[in-house]
Amino acid sequence: MTGIRLHAPAPGWSIDADVVVVGSGVAGLTTALRCTAAGLRTVVVTKALLDDGSTRWAQGGIAAALGEGDTPEQHLDDTLVAGAGLCDEQAVRALVTEGPDAVRRLIATGADFDRTDEGEIALTREGGHHRRRIAHAGGDATGAEISRALVEAIRDRGVRTIEHALVLDLLKDAEGRTAGVTLHVMGEGQHDGVGAVHAPAVVLATGGMGQVFSATTNPAVSTGDGVALALRAGAEISDLEFVQFHPTVLFLGVGSEGQQPLVSEAVRGEGAHLVDADGVRFMLGQHELAELAPRDIVAKAITRRMLEQGTEHMYLDARHFGAEMWERRFPTILAACRSHGIDPVTEPIPVAPAAHYASGGVRTDLHGRTTVPGLYACGEVACTGVHGANRLASNSLLEGLVFAERIADDITAHGPHREGLPVVAGGSTVLTLLGPELRRDIQRTMTEGAGVLRSADSLSDAADALEALRLDAEGDRKAAEPGVDSWETTNLLCVARVLVAAAREREETRGCHWREDRPDRDDAEWRRHLVVRLTSDRRLVVRRTAAADFPPVTPDAPREPQS
Repeated sequence: MTGIRLHAPAPGWSIDADVVVVGSGVAGLTTALRCTAAGLRTVVVTKALLDDGSTRWAQGGIAAALGEGDTPEQHLDDTLVAGAGLCDEQAVRALVTEGPDAVRRLIATGADFDRTDEGEIALTREGGHHRRRIAHAGGDATGAEISRALVEAIRDRGVRTIEHALVLDLLKDAEGRTAGVTLHVMGEGQHDGVGAVHAPAVVLATGGMGQVFSATTNPAVSTGDGVALALRAGAEISDLEFVQFHPTVLFLGVGSEGQQPLVSEAVRGEGAHLVDADGVRFMLGQHELAELAPRDIVAKAITRRMLEQGTEHMYLDARHFGAEMWERRFPTILAACRSHGIDPVTEPIPVAPAAHYASGGVRTDLHGRTTVPGLYACGEVACTGVHGANRLASNSLLEGLVFAERIADDITAHGPHREGLPVVAGGSTVLTLLGPELRRDIQRTMTEGAGVLRSADSLSDAADALEALRLDAEGDRKAAEPGVDSWETTNLLCVARVLVAAAREREETRGCHWREDRPDRDDAEWRRHLVVRLTSDRRLVVRRTAAADFPPVTPDAPREPQS
């Protein structure tokens, strides 16, 4: 229990629930629907509108062994290879064996996937997959369709929701158990300003932290709020150094910042080629799967080619698709490209890597439980051990589905624990807030020092710059006032510090962590996880696990699935 919290006004209102779910992507809404079906009073808190999270931006699809000849074991093998020796095999086995039925339940909820002429679910391939096992909707609008179906189900079932609400900190009782969250609701409505939801179970499903970098595929809401909250609450964070940079993001020009248009891996899955300015397919000979190699390999190859040729981007050539296929299979990407003056039907698409997905996050067990009793994490904010050092394409939506169901089942099985009321946090350390103007400084520091290509020197420079920002804020007599922008900026600094601390510690290249000064993978020393926690005096402590499998979240909690 760190006793650290954000500087914020005292809650002016409160409501009671059995479960509060923070986030409204596939992970959060699936958890909420299942908890509600079990009769639990469930409240969904979301930072913007219900469908404004990362899920609706997912283009490619959801991976599961649904096709003829495919098996969970083959899906497991591909996931383990992509994870570069750091996947927790028990977590992956849970994902791939429970995944197909979880997808079928999603379809029963109302999600409408693309079908073949024979009425079967249409499946495609993406990087790292040896079989066609990616189900998609609307061509390249899978996330939007899943989000639509889940939001509609939430509304049909009357689940209580609080939109435009930024979660601030975890509430605990006298025994250190979860007792709810504080949050700030933006704008007028039933609730306004800082309030609290009192609940004995809190599920973090807040998504990623892509906004910690200058250019990302993540929406503006992805500022690492869940990881920062969990860290302040005393939870452990793991594998945050493994940030996946999507290889093919539409290049909008030097200095482009914020959310960038994604060009789905499914475009390569259907046969698009990566080429340089001379039309050379540089992925040939780099990997047996060429353009469909795991994302870390493709992102590194693009970056190397850019460095060799002194260019800012490469090209994705899919002109051979023709207009009909582009319009039918990839209408969203086609429209995005054309809106920026690029016509993929007649010209190659300029692409470059950008921050995409955090493989690490709040450390959990196989039931989504964190190291704080009553606090769960699911989806991109969590580190279940499924992704290891690099996420296999389209496993993220599946992870959200499978582990959301596991969390809801665990909460239901144990029932709400109302052992104590929230303790007044009078003795807490209150964090000095950073001014919103420092957000770009954090992003540029991270892009330069902890991006696709890292080194001891670049990471040391990044750590020094981040520490200087923190010390300057604490020494400033005019600290930033509480508000959404300053809370988000403070959270970004928090997750940036954790990422850099772990990246400095891991002196090897593995998965999507690429150290140019340590180019080799070192299984003897580094086939293990890094776990970070925050001490009461605000120091980050980094430790190594003994093996690739995670230890239990508590001494008496086995890692194995419980029957």
